[in-house]
Amino acid sequence: MTTYVSGDWVAERISDPNFLIIDTRYSMRHLMGHLQNAVNVPPPKLRDQQGQLLSPDEFSALFGAAGLGDAITPILYDGYDGRNSAFAAWILEYLGRDDTHIMEIVYDEWKEQGRDVFYRPVPRTEREFTAHINPSVRATIEYVSQTKGLTLVDTRSFEEFIGQSDADQTPGHIPGAVNVVWQRLVGQDGKLACEENEALRTFQEAHIDISNTVVTYCKVGARAAVGYQALKRLGFDVKLFDGSYSEWEKSGLPVENPSSG
Repeated sequence: MTTYVSGDWVAERISDPNFLIIDTRYSMRHLMGHLQNAVNVPPPKLRDQQGQLLSPDEFSALFGAAGLGDAITPILYDGYDGRNSAFAAWILEYLGRDDTHIMEIVYDEWKEQGRDVFYRPVPRTEREFTAHINPSVRATIEYVSQTKGLTLVDTRSFEEFIGQSDADQTPGHIPGAVNVVWQRLVGQDGKLACEENEALRTFQEAHIDISNTVVTYCKVGARAAVGYQALKRLGFDVKLFDGSYSEWEKSGLPVENPSSG
């Protein structure tokens, strides 16, 4: 499980060699300023050229090259909406890490508070990263399509959910899914995520049956990770369908499209 920590908590450990600060933003943002000792693991590095998640061995090589060893504790941080850090933290959980931390304030808030920022590339010390796959946090298309009694949470926009988006080849949503727009779970005033009571109220308003296993999805996984982390923090049994609607619509499986009727 991922732990959210304060800016002060991060500042106290920023030079501790037992921790690795990971900037999960895109590379251009990283070059425009980053935390001390922060290495950059941007979103495109987490997928192959076909858009699929890297294999466990490839992830081990990626994080090991970044300096995240088996005995090093990761601290992630992100920009304004938290999608990148949420997804990277989910990947680390899938790889068997239970010691991941996410800074609860966004980078701009860190800077706004007058804390130190740096611009030079950070030297990396390659380390051994061993993956211990935790399949319980990941939902495959076979699992989603064949398992009865799941609660499916579509974290895309309402327009995408009801089939009014040009971005989808087959507009609509997975049958039976409920819509919780991911932005409702994003924090305000420099916070990465909304308060837990706000997240719970949002899920309750959507009439989500949380007595079942919950599976979050979006288009390609990142927005779904925001929902995943919010549900995980509330203690619910949740998985992330990283193939998400992109994989579903390509599979030929049925969709619900309220706009077509």
